[in-house]
Amino acid sequence: MTTGNSTSGDLQSESLSADNENLAELCARIEQGFESQFGRAASIVVAAPGRVNLIGEHIDYNDGFVLPLALERYILIAAAPREIQGSDRTIQLYSSKFSESETITLDGPIRPGRKGWACYIEGVLAGFEALDESVPTFDAVFGSTVPLGGGLSSSAALEVATATLMEQLTGRTLDQRQKALLCQKAEHEFAGVPCGIMDQFSSVFGRPDELMLLDCRSQQIEAVPFSAGDISVLITNSNVKHELSGGEYAQRRSQCDAALQKLGAASWREVSMEDVERARVDLGDTEFRRARHVVTEIRRTVQAADAFRTGDWDTAGKLMYESHESLRDDYEVSCSELDTLVEIASELGKSGGVIGSRMTGGGFGGCTVSLVANDKMDSVVETISSKYEQATGIKPHCFSSRPALGAHVIRGN
Repeated sequence: MTTGNSTSGDLQSESLSADNENLAELCARIEQGFESQFGRAASIVVAAPGRVNLIGEHIDYNDGFVLPLALERYILIAAAPREIQGSDRTIQLYSSKFSESETITLDGPIRPGRKGWACYIEGVLAGFEALDESVPTFDAVFGSTVPLGGGLSSSAALEVATATLMEQLTGRTLDQRQKALLCQKAEHEFAGVPCGIMDQFSSVFGRPDELMLLDCRSQQIEAVPFSAGDISVLITNSNVKHELSGGEYAQRRSQCDAALQKLGAASWREVSMEDVERARVDLGDTEFRRARHVVTEIRRTVQAADAFRTGDWDTAGKLMYESHESLRDDYEVSCSELDTLVEIASELGKSGGVIGSRMTGGGFGGCTVSLVANDKMDSVVETISSKYEQATGIKPHCFSSRPALGAHVIRGN
């Protein structure tokens, strides 16, 4: 699992490419898969999306703001209750993505310990048990168009889809914030990933043509319109993930905590760049640069939200490039492959269809996110793909998306 940016992980797969099925096609395939697997029709179908963060990186655990959107890439579950046969109190699960079956036995409280994709499901079921809801027996087939392994929160989508299914099976509708926090707790306790709130909140609260300005301190969401119909978000997977041995993510968090303590503030929201400059000698070079990233990235995220509200795309793009530079130079979580992708996008520029670009997620590999004019999307993808492969020998995977609808029921009881 990826733990960078303190966000939720990604389900592991050998393939990092996006599945190009739309939601209706995925739904038809998974319903057919359910009937083939279990010999009857599914009575419930639910969906929950992955997400990408446009700006606001490595500040969710520093009381900052993030600006994600739900992707037009979903995890979908087709399911039906199953009558208990004798003493059989089991849940039968099948993943079409992995061609794997799993069984959950309901002969006592659900506890952590399972490995693999079913642990996320168990965590959500345990969350409903903690609400004094009886978990029923059921059969389910899971399918996905969320790219795996690229930092686009496939695990959060799986958790949120499972919670949406449980609402249908139990008749217990959760408050949206409660639902997101239940899924976050599932990831903490059953997957062992100490994620922030962004991924689950994005999957629950996503709305078409809207970004989410999420205050990671107050957990408040402000909708930010993504009004331009001629611009989409391009996600480019570098198809690299550098395995690092020095605990870099934990190290950066501890560096931020140490810097904040030296600054004498209770929260980074109370710190200005003037405060950081005054403390430069006391902080030392590394902590100064970490602090500079946190303070400027919080400011950039708020400014970017304002730019999107007013349709100031030039400013939004400029802030994205500045964010990447800060992550590369001050926070030191980029890598040569991500830098190459952003450089190619920057060289194309606005005249070539690219408004802005940056790394997204924990870093050291994974994806970049770019704002691209729809009428030049194909040429941008072709140029980025060919130049990146020439420079690195690696084929990237690209797909575009508009802000999408969050978790929802396609067919319910």
